[in-house]
Amino acid sequence: MKRFGLVLLVAALCVVAARPVMAQGVRYGVNAGLLMPVSDYNTLDKMGWVAGAGATYWLPGNVGIRGDLSYSSTAHKGTGATGSTKLIGGMASVVYALMPASAPARLMITGGVGYYSIDFGGGAAKQSKLGFGGGAAVAFKMGTGSTRLVVGTRYTSVSTDGTSRLNFVPITVGLTFGK
Repeated sequence: MKRFGLVLLVAALCVVAARPVMAQGVRYGVNAGLLMPVSDYNTLDKMGWVAGAGATYWLPGNVGIRGDLSYSSTAHKGTGATGSTKLIGGMASVVYALMPASAPARLMITGGVGYYSIDFGGGAAKQSKLGFGGGAAVAFKMGTGSTRLVVGTRYTSVSTDGTSRLNFVPITVGLTFGK
């Protein structure tokens, strides 16, 4: 867990260090929404919630490099089931925008790898594992400024101890700011 805390600290410092280069094309934002467990995870837990923050550094053209941090919780389901599964993690992704930044609505696709800490609760040992994800989002301009309303989703699959994976689909709504 100490190693994961160090990873989060480094990611936070990268976001803070990115502020001076905003003139070079950095967008940052926050989001929140629903987390839908799928596959084996769906047999154990109900739909939950997710909240996060991230930043995208836009390279020339319509390609960007994105870093996201998220925290989510889903309640266990079943008769007499108590507790919840909590995930905290980060993902580094490549983003491709299908429309230019000047478009009123900008469709984007993304794919990347991440590192997650999983707490199944109930005294089970916490796990820190690699995962991957891919998804899409639409960013809508809000007024004449640079603020955008972003609606997105990403299929995410995280390794666990054993043979199964923790698969989920977050559906989020957020705001982004910057260039």
